[in-house]
Amino acid sequence: MNGRVLNQRQISQVFEDYHRAQTTFVQTISELASRSKNIEFLQQEGVMALLRPLLLDMRPNIQYMAAMALGRLAENNADLAAGVVTGDILPQVVYGLAKNGTMYRRAACYIMKSIAKHGPELAQSVVASGGAAALVMCLDSPELALREQATEALGCVARHNSQLAQSVVDAGAGPLLVFCLREPEASLKRAAVSTMADICKHSPELAQTIVDTGAVPYMAKMINSDDVRSKRQVFAALSHICKHSLILAEVVMDADVLPNMLVSMRDRDEKVAQNCAGLLREFSKHNEEMAQMVVNSGGIGATVEYLKFHRGPACVPAHMTLGYLASHSETVAAAIILAKALPSLQATLKDNEEESFVKAAAVWAIGQLAGHSSEHATAICSTDIVTIILGFTRGDAGPNSEDLRNKSRKTLKSIIDKCIYLPTLDMLLEQGPPGIKDAVILQYCKILPHDAKSRRAFVVNGGLKYIQQLDVDRGTPLWDAIEAVNACYPPDIVKYFSPGYTEQLLEKVDRFAPNRSDYEKFFQNATQGQSPQLDKSRTDMPAATA
Repeated sequence: MNGRVLNQRQISQVFEDYHRAQTTFVQTISELASRSKNIEFLQQEGVMALLRPLLLDMRPNIQYMAAMALGRLAENNADLAAGVVTGDILPQVVYGLAKNGTMYRRAACYIMKSIAKHGPELAQSVVASGGAAALVMCLDSPELALREQATEALGCVARHNSQLAQSVVDAGAGPLLVFCLREPEASLKRAAVSTMADICKHSPELAQTIVDTGAVPYMAKMINSDDVRSKRQVFAALSHICKHSLILAEVVMDADVLPNMLVSMRDRDEKVAQNCAGLLREFSKHNEEMAQMVVNSGGIGATVEYLKFHRGPACVPAHMTLGYLASHSETVAAAIILAKALPSLQATLKDNEEESFVKAAAVWAIGQLAGHSSEHATAICSTDIVTIILGFTRGDAGPNSEDLRNKSRKTLKSIIDKCIYLPTLDMLLEQGPPGIKDAVILQYCKILPHDAKSRRAFVVNGGLKYIQQLDVDRGTPLWDAIEAVNACYPPDIVKYFSPGYTEQLLEKVDRFAPNRSDYEKFFQNATQGQSPQLDKSRTDMPAATA
């Protein structure tokens, strides 16, 4: 009897030692996996094969720690994330979501989030294994931490493409995400808004699906939140909704977000301010009526002020806002110029540290401002903006700026088409590339017939001589433009500046034979001091001088 009891204790001790060793092992692996520098060594030791059986352990704490270790490994390494899929671990994780306790379910959500974040292929594997439906089931749990993990995992699935986002919607996530917005927990609401943004950004249909759940009013209420990260996500989500169509933008506008958004453009958090500028851009682009609402709410002043305090990529949405607003109306474009937007745009162009796409956005906005009238173009030409943009057309911004060069050419042509400021036209005619010079000549065709001072200045500055020297095919638009300019001047003036005219004059000199009798007569008078003109000049001298 005593022997059997002793043996039973010894056997129990063996199992206790085993479980203790399991616990120590899985805890250590979980801690090591939290540091990315250890991942390669763990992978070499075959850690995935050792962790997989522990997911089926009878003790919940072992299951949980094994799942957390797998999640950390998958999060830090795409190959290990793929190993969870190819090693048939993922179906086991999804199955455990419906069977195990809350802690394991949180860890399982973490594993799927870590897998899905690495790319659309792995995210599709999560969906194919039934992960999206299992995650949506977790959204209906009373446990807030579990709902938050499930929400973040769904966002990692949805962000890659429209098909994956649609699979999340088809699993029924939309209404449950809205319920998350009604919870007091800030982190849960933030995760829900982020997931909605990841769904909305792909297509108008997906954005409409989120709008139909009634999410926009709840997002609008979160604008006044003290949680900075929540405000970032809200403005990003609203921007993704607005960008697709005028109807969706009107839904957001009707939620009365514009006043608070303009205030938040001055937020000390740069990401909040940048996302607000992005939302304002989406409002501004759709039609003139919505652009006018932005203007009436103080959107121009808020954007110009924003540009005073932000540099780099954060300026791009503000530049585009000004460009969209200016494109809709001549009056709005004039208001932007009066609001002193040009110095901010000019500062962006002058900054050598700015990336080319930032400068391209500023150049595009200037083109939208200039394209309305001569007053708009003159306001721009009175600065050195045109000179800077001309430099961009020659590649002064560097080799990797083809988009900037193209936008610069288009903007210069927009300015030239409305420009009556002759110093700028003369400078472009002298320094511009061929396409720009052609546009300048066409613009002179519009100005010279109606302005005598301009015609004189065009001759004095060498413009008339320059166009005579151009080799242009007869019958082309440029040839017609040159002929139109020539028609503004007397034929002998045009002929004087034509190529070869000097040689023609010299040939006349060569062919000219002076009259010998006249020559001898005047030569004799000159040598004898009897020039009538000279004598007359002497008799006209004052007496005192004589």
